Amino acid sequence: MRIRAKRGLQIAAVALARKLTVLCWRLLTKEEDYLWALSALVTNKMRTMELQAGLPQRKDNRRGASYACNVKELRDRERQLAEQAECSYEHLIENWKTQRPRNTVRERLNPAGRD
Repeated sequence: MRIRAKRGLQIAAVALARKLTVLCWRLLTKEEDYLWALSALVTNKMRTMELQAGLPQRKDNRRGASYACNVKELRDRERQLAEQAECSYEHLIENWKTQRPRNTVRERLNPAGRD
């Protein structure tokens, strides 16, 4: 949204695509899980993929790993954690922007201040 407001929709779309590509590349090459994933949704998706791949259904009365996805309180707790993570990320970015000195092009090309 910040880039869209400053530079326009097309540049913001390219920036978002690049950010998602870098994120996917890092997750795949480092073989890591996404840090901010909602665990109940991930387990629900994994179980759905297992069933589509041909794994047998469970016939007992035990609750599966994706049970938390169907309980409103647990879903709300995970959503609250995700919102806290988003707020902390935004706070990190705001602090990063205020601490980082901005050099103009002229200062980078002429560091001594000579014209």
